[in-house]
Amino acid sequence: MANDSPVRRLTVRDIARAKGGEPIVSLTAYTAPVARIADEACDFVLVGDSLGMVLYGMESTVGVTVDMMIAHGRAVVRATRRACIVVDMPFGSYEQSPAQAFGTAARIVAETGCAAVKLEGGQEMAATIDFLTARGVPVLGHVGLMPQSVNAAGFQVQGKTEESARRIRADARAVEAAGAFGIVIENTVELLSRTLTQELTVPTIGIGASPACDGQILVTEDIVGLAGAFTPRFVKRYAELGDGLAGAVRDYAADVRARRFPGPEHIANPAVPQAKSKA
Repeated sequence: MANDSPVRRLTVRDIARAKGGEPIVSLTAYTAPVARIADEACDFVLVGDSLGMVLYGMESTVGVTVDMMIAHGRAVVRATRRACIVVDMPFGSYEQSPAQAFGTAARIVAETGCAAVKLEGGQEMAATIDFLTARGVPVLGHVGLMPQSVNAAGFQVQGKTEESARRIRADARAVEAAGAFGIVIENTVELLSRTLTQELTVPTIGIGASPACDGQILVTEDIVGLAGAFTPRFVKRYAELGDGLAGAVRDYAADVRARRFPGPEHIANPAVPQAKSKA
């Protein structure tokens, strides 16, 4: 979806129209500095509830709040010009009823300026997705492994059994029929992800799924070595910024302790040398 024309923010329609074309590029961003960098290369940027684990050190995404998503979503929208911005709806903010989901989604969109929201779930969330899209809230679906359900389902690869594959296929079809403009497929066996991409009319965005998906998404901190020692199997490291940052911090600490920093060039008002005595 490269474009040499003047900068224009991509929309959910642009993402939807990319089905079957050049692969859609996406990464997560939770802060303005990372969002500015991602904006240069990504078609859409996801303010994911994975921020709970990446930024806040939580064990899972379950403890993330709507206020957290809005604060980080607002920062990402402000920092970007080109990418379509999607914000996750956190656990407990939409499952109770379509009305609850609309209240949450409307607040997120209004207070961040994002283009769409993402929610997890398949057949059980179809009525909610339909409710939101009918009221003007674009929705990105999410099937396969659903991190918000980790307490019940764990982090296992999805779709390995006939029953699991049948459920994921039914989930994806229900989300599509409900009006989602695209569907994230997470940690799901390759053949099923490939087949779903061929069957669905909306773009599929893979994360640990298939290279045949219409697009790919990863957590930015994972691909640059800033998310800790553990790296999911489906992540490719493109840089080791964690090692570089650790080295920089050690060098800074050593300079401070040795009084090498700050030097004269770092001081606002360096001392004026005293005039030499003529005696």
